[in-house]
Amino acid sequence: MKKAAKWKYGLMATTVLLGTVLSACTSETQTQPKSTDTPKTEPADAKSREIRTLQILSRPQASAPDEYERANLIAGAMKELGINAEIKAMPYEQQSDIVWYKRDEWDMTGWQMAARPERLDPDEFVYNLFHSSTAKDGYNFIGYNNPEYDKIAEQQRITVDREERKNLIFKAQELIASDVAYLFNVHPKLKYVYNHQVFDPNSVVEMAGMGIRNIWTYLNAAPIGQQKNMILNSNDSVQALNPFYISGAFDSWVTELIWDRLMRIDKDGLPKPWAAESVTWKTDTLIEIKLRANMKWHDGKPVTAEDVKFSYEAPLTGEVPMYKPFVEIIDKIDIKDPLTLEFTLKRPWAAFETASLSKLNLVPKHIWGPIIEDLKNKPENAESYQEKTPIGSGPFKYENWKFKEEVVLSANTEHFSPPKIEKWIMREIPNTEASLGMIENGEINFLAVFPGDGQLLQQKVEASPNLTMVTTTDLGFQFFAMNHRRPPFNDVAFRRALAAAVDRDMMAQVVYKGFAEPGDSVISPALPIWKNPSLPYPSGGVEEAKKILQEAGYEWDAAGKLLYPAGKKEELGK
Repeated sequence: MKKAAKWKYGLMATTVLLGTVLSACTSETQTQPKSTDTPKTEPADAKSREIRTLQILSRPQASAPDEYERANLIAGAMKELGINAEIKAMPYEQQSDIVWYKRDEWDMTGWQMAARPERLDPDEFVYNLFHSSTAKDGYNFIGYNNPEYDKIAEQQRITVDREERKNLIFKAQELIASDVAYLFNVHPKLKYVYNHQVFDPNSVVEMAGMGIRNIWTYLNAAPIGQQKNMILNSNDSVQALNPFYISGAFDSWVTELIWDRLMRIDKDGLPKPWAAESVTWKTDTLIEIKLRANMKWHDGKPVTAEDVKFSYEAPLTGEVPMYKPFVEIIDKIDIKDPLTLEFTLKRPWAAFETASLSKLNLVPKHIWGPIIEDLKNKPENAESYQEKTPIGSGPFKYENWKFKEEVVLSANTEHFSPPKIEKWIMREIPNTEASLGMIENGEINFLAVFPGDGQLLQQKVEASPNLTMVTTTDLGFQFFAMNHRRPPFNDVAFRRALAAAVDRDMMAQVVYKGFAEPGDSVISPALPIWKNPSLPYPSGGVEEAKKILQEAGYEWDAAGKLLYPAGKKEELGK
């Protein structure tokens, strides 16, 4: 697998106790329980069958208290099952580097799928996250492999009838729940706060499943005083500003503003022409795209059909692996004139407008063409490349990026939809309490992420004369990924037992103070038309988990440590 540029960061040790509920679950290795309910044996090969200490990756408590506390709850559930678990806290950049580029070397990791407009259609989650074709270097970083699932994920892409496709999406969710592909946690309630003395409340735009942190707010937010800039927070670092690299939630906040797309998802959740003046379906596999006239790249050169063709063909070169699933259904692209193209699909794709035309960034061929050609003879791919000055055609222009400090974009006043603010400034504030203080004192005027106590935030807003809080159920979800390439996570019975032992209701109430809904699917309750309400996701607590393990042949030694079934030994050391 070609690799993006490597990042080197030191581990951040954490040994903070999390209160009464989490008092048994620290970042130290979890000791074994002595439950009288656990049937204990002492087989002769017990030592070789003892499950090694499992490592759980998490961001630090200061920057991601919700993830860190969930990691402790999971470690506590493992402890009750007789499993040693060690939480390793680290910066997101390091965590991401391990998960993406060392796919055989980690056990479990905290992760999130962020709410993005193009994810209002279920295709990206259903296909891209779990289809076996994306396991090598795509979003299926857990290595899930189920041929039955692959067929369903492929079929829903070409099923145009809404009800038939809904049934397929429901079936896909059933398989993921039954196989426990992910250790689902919660769908958080997104909590946003803005200063209504800086921005006209009537100009702030809310989207279903997205809340007010979206491109329509960034474009339409109207300053009503001397402050003309939107200053918002992030709690993790931007890793890259690269139109060909899906490198993280905060990175995507920036890239969607610098680079245009042929279509955008509007506030009602429907794709609408954006850089395209029109999108016309000639047949169910032939689409005509007419570009807006007079569009320019930020370096002043015109945007042409050649650029669009290049943007959609580059992921097929092997140099842009993350975007390949969104274009592989395209058979060919024909340029009819400088502003007109025809896309021919290999077969109908129900989500093409949402999952492809609204997904891919348009990139300048005169900049990226030579880069892609050069990379074909190198071990790296396009994900590793960072422009000194990123050039797009979007409504905001790149101005400055100070790593671990801030990203500054300025309004592109020549854009066909120019922003009303002058600058968009995202400041990295890893400490949750600090971000709360900064929205209170005016150092930032848009609290774009807050993983802390929702009740405390609500109290602060109610006590402030200039702040407004908006909440909505997240289109995305929080989970812990289990590496299916590594035992014991390659055993569905083990995954089902762990899922049964983890109390998702407690997570929602204790960690999120009620500002979350327990999760059992990649599809959010915010999308009731696609959400399967009756999924076979395991529950029942520790006793049900032990029952699942026993039925699968697992045993416990005299000390209560969990052992692999007879005939299976620990392969990866202690």
